[in-house]
Amino acid sequence: MSQNKIQSDPSNNNSRVTWEGCSVLLDINDGDRLVFARLTAGATLKIGNKNCSLQPLVGCPFGSLFQVDNGKDGPVLCRALPSKEDEAPEKEENQISEELRDNRAIVDDNKAQTLTGEDIDEMRRQGAKGDEIVEALIANSATFDKKTAFSQEKYRIKKQKKYAPRVLLRRPFARSICEAYFKKYPNRIGFLRVDTLSLLLSMANITANSDVLVVDMVGGLLTGAVAERLGGTGYACCTYLGDIPNSIDTVRIFNFSSEICKRIVRAPLSDLSLAQNGTSAQTNPHEDVCNMEIQSNDQISSSVGMEDISLTSENVVSDSVPETTLSSENVVLDIVPKTALSPAIKFCKAPKAGEKASQEALKLWKENGFSSLIMAAPEIDPWNLVKDLLPLLSYSAPFAIYHQYLQPLVTCMHNLQIGKMAIGLQISEPWLREYQVLPSRTHPCMQMSGFGGYILSGTRICSS
Repeated sequence: MSQNKIQSDPSNNNSRVTWEGCSVLLDINDGDRLVFARLTAGATLKIGNKNCSLQPLVGCPFGSLFQVDNGKDGPVLCRALPSKEDEAPEKEENQISEELRDNRAIVDDNKAQTLTGEDIDEMRRQGAKGDEIVEALIANSATFDKKTAFSQEKYRIKKQKKYAPRVLLRRPFARSICEAYFKKYPNRIGFLRVDTLSLLLSMANITANSDVLVVDMVGGLLTGAVAERLGGTGYACCTYLGDIPNSIDTVRIFNFSSEICKRIVRAPLSDLSLAQNGTSAQTNPHEDVCNMEIQSNDQISSSVGMEDISLTSENVVSDSVPETTLSSENVVLDIVPKTALSPAIKFCKAPKAGEKASQEALKLWKENGFSSLIMAAPEIDPWNLVKDLLPLLSYSAPFAIYHQYLQPLVTCMHNLQIGKMAIGLQISEPWLREYQVLPSRTHPCMQMSGFGGYILSGTRICSS
């Protein structure tokens, strides 16, 4: 009974197991394809030419490994356990390395494999699993025993990805979401790399019970990361220019509880400036239709073609998306949208984040100021915003500004120095090198990111 409560409670974001209605990140074949999905009764995942239901993933711990097998009603996702061969591969490699085998005598003429496609189809009709087909391919290969241990492992992994694909169930949080977006569509998050995001949060001193002023123009990734660090304490106030707020739909992928979502509020810069100047905030005639404009923009963005998929969680959790599964063999990052909500599963709808800030909160921020400022707006000149945002902070409050290019931050830093508005100004360039760590094969990865943007940080001071 208690397990069913955990699975059906969408607000229990600290649960180690999935529940119906939660968002998950599916890692297919060790990073070859990353899929954001919502676990509902009708959600499916397309792997190759097979459609698999995601219902077996409900109630499983994050980090579980699944494998596509043939079931009675078609392909199904079954829980996969680590094999004995994976536990001790080092001994086999040492034994083979002593024999000093190499691949010089192997000729790739497509005649080494005696198992034909008709034989594989016959095995599938008889109910053979993917692992059995892989073992049969290895047994019928004339050159497998002549290959080195590394080549044998590559051959096994290649066949396993084709005939027995595996799906890793990952929890969507700031790091995994940022890595998934950066891997295929970095321009949609302003080329914000995961190490840059962590450095940005640290320089802005995002801690519990903080009131953080956020300028998020990267789809909500920065807002979600701030709210994740706050942990239901303090406030993350997203400000924006004009009457239409910036989209923060990615926040819905984080599986935040309703308490955390209440701590994510929105306020236009005009309201914050009026409160700071001591003028009573007047009702904006556009505020009543603000949500209608956001919904219309989301509908426009969700109608893009397959080549230009909008990576917002509105495509994942929106009630208006069609009952189809998006997939592509040459696309690394896909989205599995949720099917139409039935009355039985309407309770699984994610809580809404980004409500309008209350007058009490605006009054409190007018008196005390915000404890920090964090900003990621690649499409706007930083100085045009910073000169209006910095007076909203309390004295000695830190700030951190991310931009893809160096020159806008240099101009902003120069103006801050002239106006004597901040001290401790510095521009940082993050640097990251990823390593492959394997027995006798530890080295830097052959393909890695060489650029992570720039961060301007400092501390606000009182300027007379």
